[in-house]
Amino acid sequence: MAMSIAHRRAGLALYGGTLLIAAWLIAAASGRNAYDWAQWAAGSWLGLLVLFGYTYALLHHMVGGVRHFIWDFGYGFEPEHRMNLARMTPFVAGGLTLVAWIVGLAIR
Repeated sequence: MAMSIAHRRAGLALYGGTLLIAAWLIAAASGRNAYDWAQWAAGSWLGLLVLFGYTYALLHHMVGGVRHFIWDFGYGFEPEHRMNLARMTPFVAGGLTLVAWIVGLAIR
């Protein structure tokens, strides 16, 4: 039940993050001043925190989808396996988030 709620919250966070990405694209299309302001906002500590949270929500939602995909093939329904999959979801999403940010910062 908790993972179902977390999956829905991650989906809701993705809606908000997608609106922010759309605002960034609109700023990019609106001219240099608007784009510079959007880049400053995204690069601030609060902007980076929001981007990190968006990345986590995206990967949490994806890992939850993979869990459901496993179930679609008929695996993981035993109580022990089901609980292990649910417990692993936030950790796997967190690990993938850290890897994505480390790779992204290294490329930058």
